[in-house]
Amino acid sequence: MAHQTLVVLDFGSQVTQLIARRVRELGVYAEILPYHTSAEKLAARAPRAIILSGGPSSLYDEGAPRLDPDVLKLGVPVLGICYGLYLMVAGFGGQVERATHREYGPAALTVGRAEGPLKRLRAGDRLGVWMSHGDRVVSLPPGFHNLASSDNCEHAAVFDPERKLWGVQFHPEVTHTERGDEIIATFLDAAGFARDWSAARFVDEAVAAVQARVGTSGTVICALSGGVDSSVAALLVERAIGERLHCIFVDNGVLRKNEREEVERMFAGRLHNKLIVADARERFFAALQGVTDPELKRKRIGATFIEVFEEEAKKLGGADYLVQGTLYPDVIESVNLRGASVTIKTHHNVGGLPERMRMGVVEPLRELFKDEVRRLGLLVGLPEDMVWRHPFPGPGLAVRVLGEVTPARCDLLREADAIIIEEVRKAGLYRQLWQVFGVLLPVQSVGVMGDGRTYESALAIRAVTSTDAMTADWARLPYELLATMSARIINEVRGINRVCYDISSKPPATIEWE
Repeated sequence: MAHQTLVVLDFGSQVTQLIARRVRELGVYAEILPYHTSAEKLAARAPRAIILSGGPSSLYDEGAPRLDPDVLKLGVPVLGICYGLYLMVAGFGGQVERATHREYGPAALTVGRAEGPLKRLRAGDRLGVWMSHGDRVVSLPPGFHNLASSDNCEHAAVFDPERKLWGVQFHPEVTHTERGDEIIATFLDAAGFARDWSAARFVDEAVAAVQARVGTSGTVICALSGGVDSSVAALLVERAIGERLHCIFVDNGVLRKNEREEVERMFAGRLHNKLIVADARERFFAALQGVTDPELKRKRIGATFIEVFEEEAKKLGGADYLVQGTLYPDVIESVNLRGASVTIKTHHNVGGLPERMRMGVVEPLRELFKDEVRRLGLLVGLPEDMVWRHPFPGPGLAVRVLGEVTPARCDLLREADAIIIEEVRKAGLYRQLWQVFGVLLPVQSVGVMGDGRTYESALAIRAVTSTDAMTADWARLPYELLATMSARIINEVRGINRVCYDISSKPPATIEWE
């Protein structure tokens, strides 16, 4: 199915996919290509517009990514964001230099001229924007108009109407930028997009893509955890190939309380084939014995998952493909998929696969964010309580038990975590939070219970608000709720005598501690 297409060229920003996501939310099909895509290959895709993403590099870094200069001569509107702005300005003879005052985080933008990307604003408007840069534009090429400035950046928005070139120093794609969606929408309108892209069309095309990927014969297995990601992936693939799909739930010993029973109930009668449950608890704990490094935990868990799936596939007579509910935040934090993005941490379903894996991988949700997948979940018929479950990491409690992972330490965390979730639900705050969970720390502290001294583990509570997991803020939970959770955990979970609350945002922290 043909679409009017917007192409995002990825220069390594951790939030590149947010650009494509914002564009899709505004009804336009967007795809991401590596920064080094040639103008010739780009022209063959007939994009109606192009966005150049930001990135971690300075123009003056050795090996900094460069743009094929002919991309800016294709005659379609181009929007450069941050690093993309520098490439555009430098490409036409403007001057960019290292900034004496770098800007990371919120900044105030003052509008000088309401045209181009700022057409929907008014001269003199001030709005909060999100900056992340170490270079700055100091002079513009002929034909460019300066539209706005910040305290540390004279040319914070620019426009060349003749060449249809737009540039902004700030990031309109992140939620911290006020009226960022309007700025992107203005660009889309100028490019003449029909706004005909939707989640419903994604379902149809995802089904067609799966059919093309796996063909008309062979067996496909799905790593089904019961979370919204793997559940939606399973139902999309089942729409495509029907009874050729076999879903496998692995009890790896690092699940939440009663997770196995809940998943079995959830999928009873929902699938063509009965859910296969593999009890591999002992095997996973053996693989994790003595391991404290977070990356090694993830890789061990990923490798063990694949071993279990391959063994279950043999029982089915062999399998040709493995379905995973991988989302883009997993990918962008794990591997350099398309551009120059920096690896943050490995996720088990994208970074822990053996190099000689004996099955192909099908990841129908690989380009989507959690909120997009939730919308798809409702479209394919999943109940709301399943769709709105908080994200749970693939490595499970293994990355929330800091230090060595043992059955006893997992049991401690499991009980505490269940109390946290129960109290948040009672307070009516579950849907307002992106995630809330406990983290068992590798430290012990002195306490007193009754007249006795204790020397037991400390637990941290983590609660964040977010829309996409690329950025997150710590949740301002009521003190009364924190007090209730702390009292219940200390009184009811033998082995924990201290509870702390994590007030770190992402960035600079990540949502999970490991």
